[in-house]
Amino acid sequence: METTITMTAKEQRRAWILTKVLKGERTMADAAASLALSERQLWRLRTAFERHGPAGLVHGNRGRPPAQRLNDELRNEIIALAGDRYAGTNDCHLAELLAEREGLTISRPSLQRILRGAGLPAKRRRRHPHHRRRRERMAAEGGLLQIDGSRHRWLEERGPWLTLVAAIDDATGKVVGATFRAQEDAAGYLELLQLIVTRHGLPGAVYRDRHGIFEAPGERAADGRDAGLPSQVGRALVELGIASIAARSPQAKGRIERLFGTLQDRLVTELRLAGIDGQAAANDFLPGFLARHNERFAVPPLDPEPEWLPVPRHVNLARVLVLKYRRKVAKDHTVRLGGQVLQLPRARYAYSGKTVEVHLRLDGSMVAFDGRRQLALTPAPAEPRQLRTQHADRPGPSLEPAAASLPWTPSADHPWRTVRRGTKLYEVRLTESLNR
Repeated sequence: METTITMTAKEQRRAWILTKVLKGERTMADAAASLALSERQLWRLRTAFERHGPAGLVHGNRGRPPAQRLNDELRNEIIALAGDRYAGTNDCHLAELLAEREGLTISRPSLQRILRGAGLPAKRRRRHPHHRRRRERMAAEGGLLQIDGSRHRWLEERGPWLTLVAAIDDATGKVVGATFRAQEDAAGYLELLQLIVTRHGLPGAVYRDRHGIFEAPGERAADGRDAGLPSQVGRALVELGIASIAARSPQAKGRIERLFGTLQDRLVTELRLAGIDGQAAANDFLPGFLARHNERFAVPPLDPEPEWLPVPRHVNLARVLVLKYRRKVAKDHTVRLGGQVLQLPRARYAYSGKTVEVHLRLDGSMVAFDGRRQLALTPAPAEPRQLRTQHADRPGPSLEPAAASLPWTPSADHPWRTVRRGTKLYEVRLTESLNR
């Protein structure tokens, strides 16, 4: 039975040139130069060609299984894990998880060959690259942060949709802060700023998109009542002295966009493996995950001296990282905010008709300020309509008239019938008896 040997294009060219050498049409030096080989190597190939023909030019290991090839049992185990427990995980992350959790050390290229050979496609397809000019990283950590929010099925089908609000350092690629929110809102970015400032300090600038949350004064009002004021996050950045730079395209802030792509691969899988199904548990899981993420992906900065700035002494974070609203005090010394009626405390002079600044803190508490003077707020007594609404579970008046009842008559020895001397009733009874 003859064995069919498949030769590569390179081997076919070598056989053609060696045939000419054996016919005397070319010299060994000329043939070695055209094949980019040394004459010594070409003499070895000539000897094998003369003994075994074209098969002598084929590598002896062709068609043999590699000595370090994984056995079929282990390959089947990896394929089963990739299709069941670690389904939806990218190849690089899967190789790390197999080493950390299953004790199976395998390189990413080998893992790719096994999965593609088993018909498991890659999670992502690389798109054709577009020409864009590369921007150099900042030199020192803390000089520039890229911030954004990503709404995604972070908990898959186990929980609600969540928005991950995060910030990544431009110089190192380190995630300096992140939090899960129900939606992308101003309170989420203020909470993110609080995490960053308390852990690291004030960054030099933030690079963000053109969302209305970040708009500068004059571009758009925060709400209808506070027309002309900056947005809440824009105001906080100004008060902290942090520059706000608006990107003109998603690609301009590609570092934070690529971060969300990585997290949507890795974080979703690890949240599922940890059995997390709620926002609070997901936020508790984030610090440990981000520490491992930064250790894996962060790079050292060009300048080892960080550019984080301390919070100035005159800046009170408790009065900056809040939602601020200006409200006019009613005649009964109350202000309205978010459908709630709040009562101002008793003061030396009246506040009615004046404008105060109401702060809605991140913990949900509220306080009012008259300049630097802090005014405590308490819930005001509910209006009559609100009282009827709140006590709707109580039985109301009957639509049918009640049964008539005779008036009650006190007995002869009841205290009401006794009249003591010197009382007003005694004088009335005495006057009546005299007039009869």
